[in-house]
Amino acid sequence: MKKDKIVQQVISKFEQRSELGLKKYGTTLEENNLSIEEWINHSIEEQMDNILYLTKLKEELIKKNIK
Repeated sequence: MKKDKIVQQVISKFEQRSELGLKKYGTTLEENNLSIEEWINHSIEEQMDNILYLTKLKEELIKKNIK
């Protein structure tokens, strides 16, 4: 069965991120006992960061006249 290289790259990145999180926080996502409100706040903060990154990238593309 042929495997999709892009999917494999994403899986690898998830695994690397999991290892980084374990080293940084000393626990897995599964074992983390944050409250529902804390999980939501983390997600909101991550999405806010993502919007900032996308806005920066968009500005860079505009500067380079890439659409």
